[in-house]
Amino acid sequence: MLRVLIVEDEEPIANLINLSLTSAGYSCTCVYDGLSAADIIDKKQFDLILLDVMLPGVDGFELMDYIRPKEIPVIFLTAKTSVSDRVKGLKLGAEDYLIKPFEVIELLARVETVLRRTHKLDKILEVGGLTIDTSSRTVMRDGEKIPLTKKEFELMLLFVRNPNIALYRETIYERVWESDYMGDSRTVDLHVQRLRKKVGWEDNIKAVYKVGYRFEDS
Repeated sequence: MLRVLIVEDEEPIANLINLSLTSAGYSCTCVYDGLSAADIIDKKQFDLILLDVMLPGVDGFELMDYIRPKEIPVIFLTAKTSVSDRVKGLKLGAEDYLIKPFEVIELLARVETVLRRTHKLDKILEVGGLTIDTSSRTVMRDGEKIPLTKKEFELMLLFVRNPNIALYRETIYERVWESDYMGDSRTVDLHVQRLRKKVGWEDNIKAVYKVGYRFEDS
């Protein structure tokens, strides 16, 4: 299980991030100031740090000098919206910069992208009775390969990496098809129906009324 350190001085925000990432299968630790972050980084290993910029004591930018030698990828979380602040954060070595307020689905997507880019994301997933190899893009059930199209595979990964989260059809379309949603739900619905049947997830992928779909790993 991948370990994420959340450094955020606003406890409600930290708790929301913790809940969302934990539901998605990550192991999370929260601290609420820069000095506590520096202390726990010395004691424990982490695969990713979500780092607020405006922290009491030592701010996020200053903390980067401490984190950089440890080669832990960092995503800045901040209300600072200026281009100069974003550039500063990236130049200090952060992998990404997410501006508050943000949607949980966007945070999860950024986390996944950074972990994949830094080669920390799990390559073999065991979920819903399937063995999913994200490197070879193969899916197995009971030793037998299940043939999926590219879009079906991407759709499956989207559900697997966002468990128990109701995903809007618009979000699904934009993430899987990588283009703007034009309001036609038939493409999404058809692919979900085919995926359900192919992998035997008729009871795992639930329709959410007037929203879209939710994956449950029962």
